[in-house]
Amino acid sequence: MAKAPPLRVNAKLNFQLLTWKIKMGLGIFILTDNFEELLSNDYYDENNNFLNKYCLSRTFCNLMLRGDSYGEPELDQIGKISGVDISPLYDMEKNWEEDDIIQKLSNAKNETEREKTLKQIQSDKDSINGNIDLVLETINLLINNLSQIDNLNKRLEYGIKDTLGYDYYFTDFNKHNSESYAENNFGQDLRNFKRFLEFAKQNGRKTVWFHHG
Repeated sequence: MAKAPPLRVNAKLNFQLLTWKIKMGLGIFILTDNFEELLSNDYYDENNNFLNKYCLSRTFCNLMLRGDSYGEPELDQIGKISGVDISPLYDMEKNWEEDDIIQKLSNAKNETEREKTLKQIQSDKDSINGNIDLVLETINLLINNLSQIDNLNKRLEYGIKDTLGYDYYFTDFNKHNSESYAENNFGQDLRNFKRFLEFAKQNGRKTVWFHHG
């Protein structure tokens, strides 16, 4: 019987993420290969303001999970407006969480379905391997191109209902409007994203993905 690939998130990292969630509430995290080694005492020291330097707002989490329930997803619209291929960001969702793997395998009706699921897990894992340069390039392009657009909030269509707070989140792209990551606008989220990617790359990391929790 084929075995499930080893899970990327270990016990130490699970504890660290739990600590973050207590501080942040549920949201979105950027993880990397050997992520726990990035969590040095200096990195995690609150005096270094790590949360506000590297973390993404809950609104960014909602943006990534938006889907087409309200019409064309805002992230897709932003890709068109900015002329940037945003697929590398969606690809960061391809990492399988532990609970997803367990549930998917437990729902397999037979060994054939189990084998198919395991192949999909491995394929998704392989598809984002070594993606940090591509993701960083994507973020840099978004920052550069969107910084020249003054009225992004007016160019987006929210469909049935605005649940992201357009008049705050998508305005003043070039301004740092808050001292707390929780109140980041889209521009600040992207700058935090970039800062974390650069930090991870400087420390030898090759692969990045999103963790929701």
